[in-house]
Amino acid sequence: MQEKHIVIIGGGFAGVNLAKHLGNERGLRVTLVDRNNYNFFPPLLYQVSTGMLDISSISIPFRTLFIGNKNLFFRIGELEEIVPDEQKVILSTGEVRYDALVLATGTESNYFGMENIEKNALPMKTVNDAIKLRNYLLMEGEKYTFCTDEVERRKMRNIVISGAGPSGVEIAGMIAEMRKRKLREIYPELENERLNIYLVDGAQTVLSSMSETSQKYTLKMLKKLGVIVKLNTMVSDFTDDKVIFKDGEAIETKTLIWTAGVTALKFKGLPKDCYGKANRLRVDAFNKMEHCENIYAIGDTCIQTTDPNFPDGHPQLGSVAQQQGKALADNFVAMTKNKNLKPFRYIDKGTMAIIGDQKAVADMTFPKITLTGWLAWFSWLFVHLFLLVSYRNRFRTFWNWFNAYLGKGQSQGIMIGKFPKGAPMTNKFEE
Repeated sequence: MQEKHIVIIGGGFAGVNLAKHLGNERGLRVTLVDRNNYNFFPPLLYQVSTGMLDISSISIPFRTLFIGNKNLFFRIGELEEIVPDEQKVILSTGEVRYDALVLATGTESNYFGMENIEKNALPMKTVNDAIKLRNYLLMEGEKYTFCTDEVERRKMRNIVISGAGPSGVEIAGMIAEMRKRKLREIYPELENERLNIYLVDGAQTVLSSMSETSQKYTLKMLKKLGVIVKLNTMVSDFTDDKVIFKDGEAIETKTLIWTAGVTALKFKGLPKDCYGKANRLRVDAFNKMEHCENIYAIGDTCIQTTDPNFPDGHPQLGSVAQQQGKALADNFVAMTKNKNLKPFRYIDKGTMAIIGDQKAVADMTFPKITLTGWLAWFSWLFVHLFLLVSYRNRFRTFWNWFNAYLGKGQSQGIMIGKFPKGAPMTNKFEE
């Protein structure tokens, strides 16, 4: 029997879960393609950017992950074009033919056409983004210690975070905790200085997708941590060291962290009518793309309106991606055995967000309750620890969290690259 070749583009939650659930399945050969040679855990990127965790705590090479699965293969490369008529993809590293193609490329930051923000803001979508942000924050701290220009110092004391969803709330809370507990220990020069943290969003509340109880608790805790929350406030530009809002107000700052929106990717070779809102690919109940043979999409890449409980499409969450990956794997196996396919139905287990030390919110589904405070914080730690894909990642992350809880902190305050010579106020690193 000839093996069916399944090519997966993207190694995030959706792609990895699909590949792993097809491990050692007879009659199937699986190739996962990704621009990086590693899988990483996006919900903990902000802890890398703020020095709580190192990169190896949340990432693992695909080839290491696939050890023991003789039918799983990895190919590094970026998708450049899909040729549906020939059932092949053109990568930056060559061509690959497929019997079934699965697009699981996730999303990228959406700057809504604002060029200055795309050029100057700091996103939080990839490991490279997290490293860049960590380097930037550390370098700003070092620059502040010897800067004598009070105008520049005033700008450097302001950090603006755009987007009050889980990512924005979590990074605002983390920086606020650092300011309270560690910043003056690391930088004694800041003893009499005040770091201002602004969290801004165009919505009427923080965590707009969560319950009212979670929203109110989160807003209260952020304010208690000293975060300045500005709602109904949309960013329109970032230029000349100013974040400018649509109402004309502005904040002088060197730092804009962007978590305000995401969009899926577009692919050369696919017809325009394949795309729905935010470039998400339209799929049927089995995650098969409309108008395309043998092409599927899962996770944040797709929009599926056939689930009765989610007629407008599923939320772009890691839990949805994981479940779609497993469901499609089951259907691929069913195809090899000529069995009936099962339509995807998302089991919503709830939504969580961490705010700070022993401060979190969790909207649970079974039972339908909202947890806040220490219990939600502990639940968040437990769930995210076991969502990590390897035991090594779980142990390293637990150990770092344990040290941080005891007050010893994490010593990831290392800038990657050289501080530039003769240009103390630049944001560039020497290689």
